[in-house]
Amino acid sequence: MKDMKDREAGTAELNTLVSAVEGMSLSVVIPAYNEEGAVRETIEDVRKAMEPLGIPYEIIVVDDGSEDSTLEIARRSGVIVDSNQVNTGYGASLKRGIKHAQYEYLAIIDADGTYPPHYLPDMLAMCRNQDMVVGDRGAAMKNVPWIRKPAKWFLNTFASFLAERKLNDLNSGLRVFRKSELIPFIPLLPQKFSFTTTITLCMASNGKRMIYTPIQYGKRVGKSKIRPVDFINFLILVLRMTVLFNPLRVFIPLGLGLMTLGAVKFVYDIWMDNLSETTIFAFLSALIIWSLGLIADMISRLHLRP
Repeated sequence: MKDMKDREAGTAELNTLVSAVEGMSLSVVIPAYNEEGAVRETIEDVRKAMEPLGIPYEIIVVDDGSEDSTLEIARRSGVIVDSNQVNTGYGASLKRGIKHAQYEYLAIIDADGTYPPHYLPDMLAMCRNQDMVVGDRGAAMKNVPWIRKPAKWFLNTFASFLAERKLNDLNSGLRVFRKSELIPFIPLLPQKFSFTTTITLCMASNGKRMIYTPIQYGKRVGKSKIRPVDFINFLILVLRMTVLFNPLRVFIPLGLGLMTLGAVKFVYDIWMDNLSETTIFAFLSALIIWSLGLIADMISRLHLRP
C-alpha cells in the first residue's frame, strides 16, 4: 500500500514537473578533464533526469585535453563531444560548449560526480522566470578541504560586498542560464576556474534575475584539479573582481581612510609646526586611489552596461 502511494506521489510530481517545463528545451554542457572514472555515469544520470520530461535536450561534453580515456568514453556515449586538444582550462571548456549549444536554456554541470543531475529539471522549471538558477551547496560544502575554506569564505564575503547582495554560493558548478543573457558577458569570462565566480558577479552586478536553490554536494570521483599555483590566480581574481564589479565600493573607502589618516597627521604637524612628507603622501595617495576608482568604474560601466 505504501509503495503504491509512493508511486502515485512520484507520478503526480513528475506530471507537475512536465507541465512546468512544457515548451522549454535544454543544452547541458559538461566540461571534463581526466574524469574517466565519472564522466560516463554523469552523462547517464543527465539522461535519466531529462528523458522523462519529454522535451528537446542535448548533452555536450568538452574534453580539456585529458591524458586518460575521458575523451574516448564520452565519444562512445553518443553525446555531442568536442575537445580543446590541449589543457586550456575549465572556463575555456565551458565557453566552447556554450558556442555549440543550440537551445535558449543552458545548464553546466561538472563531470566529477559532485553535482547530482536530478536537480536539472527543477532548476530548468525555475529558470522560466529567471535569468540564472544556481545550485546552492550550503552545508554540503563541509566536503571542501579545510585548507580551501578561508579563501572560499573571503571570496564569498568580498563578492557579496561588491554585488551589494548576499551571494550564497559564488562558484557552484551546477547552474541553469538563459543563453541570451549569458552571451554578452562571454568576453569577460576567464579561461580557468574563476569562470563561475565571474559569471555570478556579472549577473548580480548587472541587475539580472538570479536565485539559489539548495542541492546536495557529493564527494568527487578522482583527484582535485586545484594546484598550489592557483593561489596566484586567486589574488588575480580578487583584483579583477575589484576593478570590474562596483570598484567604487572598494576605492572610495580606501581613499577616505588615507585622507582621514592624512588629516589627522596634518593636525599633528600643525601642532608640531612641521609639515611632514607623510601627510602630503597620504593626501596624494587618496587622490590617486579615487582617480583610479573613477577610471575603473567607467571601464566597469562600459563592459557591464545592458
